[in-house]
Amino acid sequence: MVTPKEKADWFRKLHEQAGAFVIPNPWDAGSARILEGLGFQALATTSSGFANTLGRLDGQVTLDEKLEHCRSICTATSVPVNADLENGFADDPETAARTMVRAAVAGVAGGAIEDYSGEAIYDFELAVERVQAAAEATHALETPFMLTARAENLLRGRDDLDDTVRRLRAFEAAGADVLYAPGLKTLDEVRTVTSAVSKPVNVLAVMVKGATVEELASAGAKRLSVGGALASASLASLLQAGREMLETGSFGWLSDRASASDLERLLGT
Repeated sequence: MVTPKEKADWFRKLHEQAGAFVIPNPWDAGSARILEGLGFQALATTSSGFANTLGRLDGQVTLDEKLEHCRSICTATSVPVNADLENGFADDPETAARTMVRAAVAGVAGGAIEDYSGEAIYDFELAVERVQAAAEATHALETPFMLTARAENLLRGRDDLDDTVRRLRAFEAAGADVLYAPGLKTLDEVRTVTSAVSKPVNVLAVMVKGATVEELASAGAKRLSVGGALASASLASLLQAGREMLETGSFGWLSDRASASDLERLLGT
């Protein structure tokens, strides 16, 4: 059995290796085990994908539900897991920092804290204070924890790359281990961010249309996630199959099922 410390040590090594690595986002224990079985060396949770499994929208999950979700994925897999912890489920720095610590206790090797409250981007000073508190709390843990600081401007309708870079640089100085600006749309924007900081940068790869892993790595990205896209793609298949049965009375979708042999190979003990 792989220990949490072994997972954490491996997670840090992935960020130190040359090139970029893909860290896909499963939405439950089964999808996590399938992705691990395919060969991915680390995984990340998705807040929207998990919320959908509960019949809810993104942002409608409680902290206790989120932590139990993290625990279930960490228990089901032997690779490190990075947790999407939204805004830490609190505005004040100390409470948000405690959320990061609770996630570490649940088994994750790292976690992300956003500078978005759910309604608005936090003021610059408060955003930095929140990252600093989270960094101090997680770096004091016995088991290593990689803190990712997210600048949410571009994803939340604030098209200000300069302020995004300013925030990421401040988050780096405040102790973040990984920096993340979801919403970058071009390789040039990725280069702008990666050239401005010295810590590893996570890129939401699906937003940079047409870019390959190699191209993103050449632009300086280290970690490539896909957010809720995999979960959304699975729901798209469900919608297509359901509509076909209702609208045409046919079952053509059966030809696109995962094979029993693949599932046995990937999910079998």
